[in-house]
Amino acid sequence: MSDTQLTVTLSGGNAEDARAVVGALEGTFGPPDERPSDTDATVRMATFGGEGEGTGAGQDGVRPLSEPVTVTVQGTPEAVRRASDALSRVFTARDEGAAAGDQEQERQLVLES
Repeated sequence: MSDTQLTVTLSGGNAEDARAVVGALEGTFGPPDERPSDTDATVRMATFGGEGEGTGAGQDGVRPLSEPVTVTVQGTPEAVRRASDALSRVFTARDEGAAAGDQEQERQLVLES
């Protein structure tokens, strides 16, 4: 697994909220391989591949969330740290805990505008 490979699972909010969260990560990871669905799903997912590097640019165009969104980021420890940092710069983030494996880490955050 590359240092930038990341899976993001989102619950709460709507499809626009999911797109806002993914947009906040694009400055760090580049465009996702998979974007959240436009359907009425209650859980949405996005993946960022191991090759893309973001510009690191600010997320000025990210819109506020309509309600709190629970986000689980999973990947290498470095990718999870970078994702947590990027989301914390754009949203108010409450850390709900982490689980670490041999080569992967998982962190859950609750995001609010």
